[in-house]
Amino acid sequence: MTRLNYDKSKQYTDLDTIYAQCSGPGGLRLSDFMARKMGLRTGARLLDIGCNRGWQTCFLAKEYGVQATAIDPWDDRMHGDPMIEHVRRNAEQWGVADSVLAQKIGVPDTHFASESFDFAHSTTTLEMVHGMEGKEGYMAALREILRILRPDGIFGLGEPMHLDVELPEDLLPHVSQPDFAWKDCFRDIHSTAEDIRNAGFEIVEADYAPDARDWWLEYAAHDPFCKQDPDGDPKTLAVDAGRWTSFGYIIARKPE
Repeated sequence: MTRLNYDKSKQYTDLDTIYAQCSGPGGLRLSDFMARKMGLRTGARLLDIGCNRGWQTCFLAKEYGVQATAIDPWDDRMHGDPMIEHVRRNAEQWGVADSVLAQKIGVPDTHFASESFDFAHSTTTLEMVHGMEGKEGYMAALREILRILRPDGIFGLGEPMHLDVELPEDLLPHVSQPDFAWKDCFRDIHSTAEDIRNAGFEIVEADYAPDARDWWLEYAAHDPFCKQDPDGDPKTLAVDAGRWTSFGYIIARKPE
């Protein structure tokens, strides 16, 4: 797999700040990668599902010129206030307050009108829906995304996944943590693409991200929760050593 340039994200170099504001591996490089794969265009209506604090949403609004709606039903683990309040403040800081609308909702209960968006985007989010709600909840979320996309609209999914290999025995204790166990949340690219196809989408592209390992190592080094708990995710990634954990992406289209 060929590594990509990150033309729009390379100017953002403060990784400690980026990972304090973004969830999971990849940060703004992930957003840049997904935007190019999805073919985001100026003026398009984008739904960002599971936006966290909204830095990636703001990046897409500023650098790709989209009109973004950011949704997240959760409250912040650090400070306790709703994620969408961070989105609002960050949109002001980024100068995109007129281009970003944040709402405290999640999938599948969005209550948006059908065919409301040109693009839907979700990173490091739906794997947790799968872990919490199982296959039924995951499929309900995918069908809702299909409903609110316009015909020919594009869905971009970027998600922690595992390679198509058996889980190494020595890694099992490390991916069986009580909250959002990786072994329950992460799946391989093929089963994930099959679910998206069964929800009604046409698969345009599906693969493991070429920079997945780099993204995970950045996350382990710069994420504030990783810094607080080096025996958690950072140790898991060290034991794994790239044998099982990866990051996949799927670009899908709603049929006309």
